[in-house]
Amino acid sequence: MQQGDDKYGHNKAITQWEKEYLGRGSLSVKTDILRDMIIVDLQGVLTPAEYSVCETQEGLLSIKRTRSKLVESDMENLYKMIYNMTQHEVKSFHTDLSSLTGERMMIFKMHQNIEVLFNK
Repeated sequence: MQQGDDKYGHNKAITQWEKEYLGRGSLSVKTDILRDMIIVDLQGVLTPAEYSVCETQEGLLSIKRTRSKLVESDMENLYKMIYNMTQHEVKSFHTDLSSLTGERMMIFKMHQNIEVLFNK
């Protein structure tokens, strides 16, 4: 398993996508590859204003919904980016955002075990 380093450029590619598409990048990115999953841990994705809005349940749901829509609106480019790094197609994508920590988790589920590709 790849332990969060950026040996293959995954972290740099995700950060570049965030900056170009979302307008700002996270404070840190760590990527792990486990069996048929690429797990991306993005720290510091919320702005101070978003933390403030998240203090109410309504605000929290609004920020999570908006952030999810933003990410999902560019899935084609995210899938292409993952394909360019792995030469394998993404089967499905899952994401969630913590309003307490400002952390976003992104999981790219692949069609086959890709861990073996990166442990050579």
